[in-house]
Amino acid sequence: MVLLLSALGGCSLPIYSEAKLEKESELQFDQLRTATPVSNDVLVNRYVNCIADAIIATLPASYANREWEVVVFDSPQVNAFAMPGGHIGVFTGILNVAENQDQLAAVIGHEVAHVTEHHALERVNREATTQLGVVGASVALGGGQGTADLLQMGAMLGLSLPYGRKQESEADAVGLMYMADAGFDPRQSVQLWTNMEKTGNSQPAQFMSTHPSPDSRQLDLIGLWVEALPRYNAAREAGKQPNCRP
Repeated sequence: MVLLLSALGGCSLPIYSEAKLEKESELQFDQLRTATPVSNDVLVNRYVNCIADAIIATLPASYANREWEVVVFDSPQVNAFAMPGGHIGVFTGILNVAENQDQLAAVIGHEVAHVTEHHALERVNREATTQLGVVGASVALGGGQGTADLLQMGAMLGLSLPYGRKQESEADAVGLMYMADAGFDPRQSVQLWTNMEKTGNSQPAQFMSTHPSPDSRQLDLIGLWVEALPRYNAAREAGKQPNCRP
């Protein structure tokens, strides 16, 4: 056990795998679908899937080629999420804030970027290395409650647990490029956060949160337009002109 803990303490290799996290994410997604009403509105489902499909088509091949599950939850929550393994959830409440296809594309692109950038797995493994006693026992025993708790936490990121500020900023940047490559106007990402502020669902002041403040987030997004707008224009010229209607 001492040797195992020493190895974990000095090792930078992942303790948990993407495959394990994907399996746990599937369980958490199924539980949410059981506990939360799913929208039967054909037009709303078609609208959300139209945007999600366009975003997914721009992803790296290992993600674009997998079968994603998109579920619209009939709930007033102003929220959306994506989980490892190819699960996207959109709550109908966010449709009152994301006023058009470009703004909803900013939301979905951001959430999918958390998955493609392995943010949940990073968080799980970072937490694991700070709990070496629990992790060491779990690994030695081939699993255990410590393992289960950490994997469940990783699966719940984006659903009910927050990502860190660095991960949020990275998802903003990567997600902005996904939406631009799909032919959605990246400038609408800033309007989305303006809308969020008006509804009172924006994040608190930056020094009080692990997330960027709305003002900081908007300035960062504007700074990324120099890269995103040429990609958007190239996508449009290539025929990528989404026409997703709510």
